[in-house]
Amino acid sequence: MMKKLFAAVLLSISSAAAVAVPFGSQSVLVVEDDTGKVLLEKNASAVVPIASLTKLMTAMVVLDAKQDMNELIEIDRSDVDTLKHSSSRVPVGASIPRGDVLQLALMSSDNRAAASLGRTYPGGLPAFKEAVRRKIAALGMSNTVIEEPTGLSPHNRSTAADLVKMANAASKYKEITDRTTDAKNLISINSREVEFHNTNRLVGAKGWDIGLSKTGYIQEAGRCLIMSIKAGGKNATMVLLNAGASSARIMDALNIRRFINGESPAAAPAPRAIAKASSRAPRIKASAGRVKVKAKASSRSKSKVVVAPKKKKAVVTRKRRN
Repeated sequence: MMKKLFAAVLLSISSAAAVAVPFGSQSVLVVEDDTGKVLLEKNASAVVPIASLTKLMTAMVVLDAKQDMNELIEIDRSDVDTLKHSSSRVPVGASIPRGDVLQLALMSSDNRAAASLGRTYPGGLPAFKEAVRRKIAALGMSNTVIEEPTGLSPHNRSTAADLVKMANAASKYKEITDRTTDAKNLISINSREVEFHNTNRLVGAKGWDIGLSKTGYIQEAGRCLIMSIKAGGKNATMVLLNAGASSARIMDALNIRRFINGESPAAAPAPRAIAKASSRAPRIKASAGRVKVKAKASSRSKSKVVVAPKKKKAVVTRKRRN
C-alpha cells in the first residue's frame, strides 16, 4: 500500500514538473539511471509507433547472437525499402563487414543496413523475429510489439516507459554506445571511402555529454529520440516520442538538460519559428545554455508544433527516414 502511495506521489510530482517544461513531444519520459527516479513524464504509457528506435533492439539481438562482425554482408534487393520508399546511400550489391553495417544502422539509421542485419540473422527473418520477441519478454517490455528490424512499419509500437527499459539494456553494449555516439565515420563501400553522419545532430555538439543516442522518424511516429546524457552530476535517460518537427525534438532535449541542471526551461518557440527552423538537414550549434538552429524553410516545414496535442498533418512524401 505504501509503495503504491509513494508511486502515486512520485507520478504527481513528475507530472507537475512536466507541465512546467514546454514539451513539443507527445510522449516523454526522463529517468535518473542510478536511482530509477522519474524526473519528467508525459503520456509515458501511451502505445505509439517507434520508427527507427527499433534499431536499438535489432542491434541487441544481432549482438546477442555473437555473429562475426568481420563477415561480409552483401546488400540484397530485398533490403530496399518498398514500404516508405526511403533513400539510402548503401547500394544493392555492396559487400560490407557486419560491424560496419551495424554502424550504418545505428549511427546513420540506414534502413537497408538494418534490413540486412535481420535477413542475415542465423535462421533468417523468422528466427530474428522470434529472438526479438524473447528479448522483449526478457526486458519486461509488456506493451511493445516489433515486427521487423528497421522501424519503417507503423506496427512496431511501444511506450516511453518500455523504451527506457530498452535504452538501459542497450547502454550495456559497448558496441552500441560507441556506434550511436559517433558524430561521423568513414565506411568503405565498393572500395570507396564514404562519410556518414549521425542522425542526432546533438551528438558531438558543445556542452553535450551523450552516452547513447538513437533518432526515429516515420510519418505515423513523428520525430522520436532516445538519448542517455550526463548533466547536473546525474546520468539520465530520455525518451521523446511523436514530436512534430526536428526543432521541437531538439528543444525538448535542451529543456530536459536545463531541468536536470536546475535551470529554467527555455521558452517554447512560436509555431511559426518552429516551422521556419524545421528542414531536412538543420545545422545546429549547441552550448550549455542554448541551441541555435539554422535551416532553410521548406514546404514541409509548415506543420505547427505546439505543446497542445498534435493535430493530424497532411500526408507528405519524404525520402529520408531517421
